[in-house]
Amino acid sequence: MSSRRLYPEKPLVGVGVLIRDGDRYLLIRRAADPDKGLWSIPGGMVEIGERTKDAAVREAKEETNLDVEVIEVLDVVDKIIRDEESRIKYHFVIVDFLAEFAGGELKASSDALDARWVKLEEFLEYDLSPTLVLLLRRMGLYPDS
Repeated sequence: MSSRRLYPEKPLVGVGVLIRDGDRYLLIRRAADPDKGLWSIPGGMVEIGERTKDAAVREAKEETNLDVEVIEVLDVVDKIIRDEESRIKYHFVIVDFLAEFAGGELKASSDALDARWVKLEEFLEYDLSPTLVLLLRRMGLYPDS
């Protein structure tokens, strides 16, 4: 992971991609912090000169080997994590997209410990990242606790 992600001087822009295939959604298990070991959706940083939609397509391909068609913006999520001394350790502004599976064979990259297609009713069986839970709740796809 780039050292500029830790204790950044300004917020960093990222994307997340909720990939749908019929009644299934793709979850990945994160290999790096933040949220290492938790289940989330594919995503990553927007590169200089890159449109967020293009970053979503690229990140989906890099992390899962899947081709996707971006449908719409779902939400914009602030992910701000502080350390023990209350300093900002991570600060991401994440544009989350809904995308449809368009082809390819699922294969988790080095950014993901695992990748699985999951039905909505199975989400509760996974230890999901807090920002994914927030997104799913806003979409009405995850129960309030």
